[in-house]
Formats: sequence, structure tokens, C-alpha cells
Amino acid sequence: MNGIITKAIGGLYTVEASDGIFECKARGIFRKKKISPMCGDKVVITEDKDGCVIEEILPRSSELIRPPLANLDLLVFVSSTVEPRPNTLLLDKFIAIAEFKKIKPVVVFTKVDKQPSDKLAEIYRSVGIDVFECDNVTGEGSAEVKEFIQGKLSAFTGNTGVGKSSLLNNMYPELDIATGEISKKLGRGRHTTRHVQLYKLDVGGYIADTPGFSSFDTNRYDIIFKDQLADCFIEFREYTCNCRFPNCSHTKEKGCAVIEAVKNGDIPQSRFESYVQMYEEARALKEWEYKND
Repeated sequence: MNGIITKAIGGLYTVEASDGIFECKARGIFRKKKISPMCGDKVVITEDKDGCVIEEILPRSSELIRPPLANLDLLVFVSSTVEPRPNTLLLDKFIAIAEFKKIKPVVVFTKVDKQPSDKLAEIYRSVGIDVFECDNVTGEGSAEVKEFIQGKLSAFTGNTGVGKSSLLNNMYPELDIATGEISKKLGRGRHTTRHVQLYKLDVGGYIADTPGFSSFDTNRYDIIFKDQLADCFIEFREYTCNCRFPNCSHTKEKGCAVIEAVKNGDIPQSRFESYVQMYEEARALKEWEYKND
């Protein structure tokens, strides 16, 4: 049977297949090949008198190591327009990670009833990122987000207080998430959930309950080295090939096509500033320390 892993705890895997939900173990061959089954993995399982076994892990379209999650379609970053104020550097870091891992980034601005998100929304729309604006009090805008993620495997991330729980409650009242405290359906408690779990949506698709996404040490998700960073900024791509220098850092060089595009208003200034700061952080990394991580 074919199925999808919806929970992975201590070597036991919950697999949802067309014929039901099965608790499975994985073949020892995966351990020998240093492959670990993950939530989101599409797998082939067999069932006999001794129970269910994962026989095969089908090719992954995307993969995160921390938190362990495969085949994620969307990474939805929730940011409030006020209280707390939006952190564009953090937002740009997550978008870069999504691009690096070949996961589609999505931005949702909440609390637009208190502070419009017009200027911020325009920045990200201008570079080709899908942006939604939601009023969590009235629920306006949540239906559009719900329709967008239908049929997809999505993970939601956002800092404390941005209204992520309220947004999810407006979209899926059956989740019954107590704002800022605990998700009764998903079993999420403050600093208690240690495993990834998928919650199946009635309209099709899954939301990943990811404890790692409540922490903003972005190096937990992946390391982007300085030479890889420019490719993770969508709007840079049409300019990087026109630089005067083959190894241009796109931070301060004269004649850099990216810098010229910033001056001409073709690349948003805030995005460029995020890139420069991230490049400096990446430049300080000792790459050899991460090669075998």
C-alpha cells in the first residue's frame, strides 16, 4: 500500500493510507543507508502477521532536517503589522531558506485592522511572493489563505503574538487552538511538543505541527553559505549574471548589476539590506564545521 507518514516518534511511524491508518516500523536497510523516514514522506508499506513495515520511501520533492519534514509544499510566514512590529530581516531569512530548500514561501500579514500592510505587502508582491492580508478579529482574508493552501502540505511559522493561532482558528475552527497557550487537537503545549505531526484537513492537504518553527534560530532549519545566498533572493536572479566580476558578492562592488538595480528601484531597498546582513553573517561561518552536519 502507498501512504504518507503523519507522525514519527521513537522509531514508530503513523502512516495514513487509502485503507486506513497504520502504525509501522521501518526496514533496517534505511538505517544502514543513513536514511530516516520523516513526516510527509510518501511511502510503500506492507502488512503481515507481525505488523506493518515501511518498505520504500518515495523520492522527496523537498526536505528539512530540523525539524524533520519531507515534501513540504508551502512555508507560510505569519507576520503582524503591529504589536509586535514586523521583522523584515527575519522574514527575508525564512524566505531565503524556503527558496534554498525548494519550498514555496508565502507571507500572511495579520492585524491589518490596526495597521495597514500596504507598503510591506507591495515589497513582497513586487518580487513574486504570494502575500495575504488578514483581519483576525473579523476573519476577513482567512478564506483566501485557506483556499490557497488547499490540497497542499503546509507549515505555518511566526513569532509569538503575531496572530498565527487566531488565523488558524478562523480557517479551521475544528482545530480549537487556545491562542498563545496550547493546541488541544494537535497536542501542542508551550515547549512540550518535540515531534512533527501532520494534521489532515477536511478540504484536502495537511498542516504540519512543527515545534521547531516556534524558535527563530534560523540556522536550525538550514545553513546557507555566502556563495549560495544570492540565488535565494528571487529578484536578484535576472541581474547576477550581468555583474562585472564572476565572484561578485553583490554587497558593495562597483559595477554590480544587483546594486544598480537597487539604485534604480528594481530591487526593494529593505530586501537588499537583509541580503547584505545575511551575507556578512554567512561570511563569518566556518564552512568546514558544517560539511558533515
